[in-house]
Amino acid sequence: MIVYLGKRLAVLLASTAVAGVVVFAFMALLPGDPAEVALGVNATPEAVAELREQFGTDRPIVAQFFDWFGGLLTGDFGTSYVTTAPIGPQISERFAVTTVLVLGGMVIALLVAVPAGTFAAVHHRNPLGVTISAVSQVGIAIPAFLAGILLVFVFAVKAQALPSGGYVPFTEDPAQWLLSLVLPWLSLGLVQGAVLTRYVRSAVLDVMREDYLRTARAKGRGRMGALWRHGLRNASIPVITVLGLQLATLLIGAVVVERVFVIPGLGDLLLNAVSARDLLLVQGVVMVLVVAVLLINFIIDLAYAVLDPRLRGAR
Repeated sequence: MIVYLGKRLAVLLASTAVAGVVVFAFMALLPGDPAEVALGVNATPEAVAELREQFGTDRPIVAQFFDWFGGLLTGDFGTSYVTTAPIGPQISERFAVTTVLVLGGMVIALLVAVPAGTFAAVHHRNPLGVTISAVSQVGIAIPAFLAGILLVFVFAVKAQALPSGGYVPFTEDPAQWLLSLVLPWLSLGLVQGAVLTRYVRSAVLDVMREDYLRTARAKGRGRMGALWRHGLRNASIPVITVLGLQLATLLIGAVVVERVFVIPGLGDLLLNAVSARDLLLVQGVVMVLVVAVLLINFIIDLAYAVLDPRLRGAR
C-alpha cells in the first residue's frame, strides 16, 4: 500500500513538473511582446525596454521559467502584465467559485446516475429500463451550454422561478447564492449524469453476471440485496475511473457555462485574460487547471487503493 501510494505521488510530482515546462513553453512561443502589448503601438523603444526589465522578460528564457515555476511552489503567480495586480489572489478567488460550481454539478450527476444506471441495469429487459437508457443517450448528445440555455428558457423565462444569470457571493446573501447556482449546477450535472448513467449501467450489468453474485442469490439473498451487499463495490471501480475523467471534463465545461450564466469563475477569468493578451495570467490559470486535473487523477488512484483490497495488500 505504501509503495503504491509512493509511486502515485512520484507520478504526480513528475507530471506537474512536465506540465509546468509544457505550459511555459507554449506561452513563450506565442507571438507578441507583453511590454509592447501593455504600452500600446505608440510606445517608445526606451519605454518598452524599461517595462521589459520590470516584467523580467529581458532575461534568459530558462531563468524566467525557474523564477515562474519556483514562485508557483510558494503561491506566487507573479503580477499581471495588463493590470499590474497580483495574479495569485485573482486565481484563488475565482477558483473557489469554479470549485463550488464543479462539485455541485458532480453531486447532481451522481444523484441522477447511480440510481438511474443501477435501475436500468437491474431492469435491462424491462421497458422502463430501456427508456432510461434511451434518455441517457439523448442527454449525452446535448452540450452543457445548450442545456443551460434550455434551462434558462424553461425556469427563468417561462416559469420565472430562478434567476437567468449573475452571481451573488455566499457571504452577502446565502439564499440568493444558492438560487444563482441552481441552473448552472443542473446544466453541468444533468449532462454529465447522462454520461455516467451509461457507465453505471454497464458496470452493474457486468457485476450481475459474476459467479459470486449468483452464489449470494443461491444462499437466499434477493437480487437487490445481493447487488447491494456484494456487487456495487466492485461495480464502483470502473465508474470511479469515469468519474475522474468527468471531473476534468466539468472543469473545462465550466468555462462555457460560466459565460452563459455570467459567473465570475476561473473560466471567465481565463477568457478575459486571453482577450486582453495577459499571457502571464493565462499561464497561471492554465497551470492551475492542469494541476487540478492531475490531483483528481491522484485522488482516483487513492480511491482504487481503498476499494480494491488487492492494492492494499500488494507488497
